Amino acid sequence: MVGSGIFVLPAIVATDLGAAGVLAYLFCGVLITLVMLCFAEVGSKVIDSGGIYTYIETSFGRAAGFVCAVLFLLSTITADAAVANAIIDIISTYSSFFDRSFTKVLFFVAVFGGFGTINILGLKTGIGFVKIITLIKIIPLLLIVMVGIGAVEISNLYSSATPSIKEIGKVSLILFFAFQGAESGLSVSGEVTSPKTTIPKSIFVSIVAVLVLYLLIQSIAQGILANDLANAANPLAEVAQQLFGKAGFGLLTIAAAVSMLGYLSSEILSIPRVLYAAGKDGVFPVKTLSQIHPTYATPHIAILVYVGLGFIFANFGGFKQLAIISSATILLIYLGVSLATIKLRMDAPPINSFKIPGGPLIPLLSATTIIWLLSNLSMNEIKVMAVVCVVLTVVYFLLIRMKEGR
Repeated sequence: MVGSGIFVLPAIVATDLGAAGVLAYLFCGVLITLVMLCFAEVGSKVIDSGGIYTYIETSFGRAAGFVCAVLFLLSTITADAAVANAIIDIISTYSSFFDRSFTKVLFFVAVFGGFGTINILGLKTGIGFVKIITLIKIIPLLLIVMVGIGAVEISNLYSSATPSIKEIGKVSLILFFAFQGAESGLSVSGEVTSPKTTIPKSIFVSIVAVLVLYLLIQSIAQGILANDLANAANPLAEVAQQLFGKAGFGLLTIAAAVSMLGYLSSEILSIPRVLYAAGKDGVFPVKTLSQIHPTYATPHIAILVYVGLGFIFANFGGFKQLAIISSATILLIYLGVSLATIKLRMDAPPINSFKIPGGPLIPLLSATTIIWLLSNLSMNEIKVMAVVCVVLTVVYFLLIRMKEGR
């Protein structure tokens, strides 16, 4: 959950909500808790591999699974493109050379082309690399919290006006980008020891820990930078500069860039395998995606398609627009999981599996909240999302008919 978004989102939140930005964090924290409880129940019943896609397909059929798989890939691709834009944005605050259009294109070619090439050649990243990237990501955030909390001006935390529910919803739509990925740890919840106690406890501990970290970061940034936070292109680096001088700005910028590159390397090295598996299993009835390179034995077509799409999206949208698309897309999938919780209860009463207390209240509340949050999209964005889902469904049935020779 603690990903690349938290390095740039404090400024975006402050732009619309100012010192009241913590309300959006609280809202997102409540929503992700509701959603994860639904994931916990569904995951304790559907223990086949595949995660979200399997949950949706088991509940609503193969066509719904296809739409879910495409939406998931769209969410990850736009998230990667958003993070690539965030990297170049924060680097450009250190040197204006990176703020040029030509430089950005070259950077995107280097990132997506470089990681794609490495992946095709078959380089495997070890868990040690993942740990190093995680430390690089977490340590600067914790350092800002520990040192910055004593430098906060309390007067900067007071909000002169209470934002409307609509304003909080609008900001929460992009802020939710920082809460994505929480479902990863629940993909094997059906195999967890004592799931009825372990799963709720792990959900509570992890979400509370992340929410507290985010609230502290937002409050410290607001308390130190005050009104300047809304205009900060590299907000946490500017906080570090206030705390540690110019060296702090440079070190935090480097740490943020390395963290984001680590995220992208992990995504580009792993998610194309989902595309490959979807082609191989017939979820995407396009056999080309399941081709293996004759020399390197890697799914080179799936990799090329994935990095190609990432490059295109990165060039045609900035961080904020891409983050909203990614959040909205994953929220649609979360809506499906919330509804799947109710559907699976109706189809087969839970036996020896985790069950959310309160009957259908939590899944219904989760689904209703997601629908309300998505209503904060512009009308054009809502139309596009609806058209995408309809087109994907039509494409699925056309591909199936072509596959069957009809």
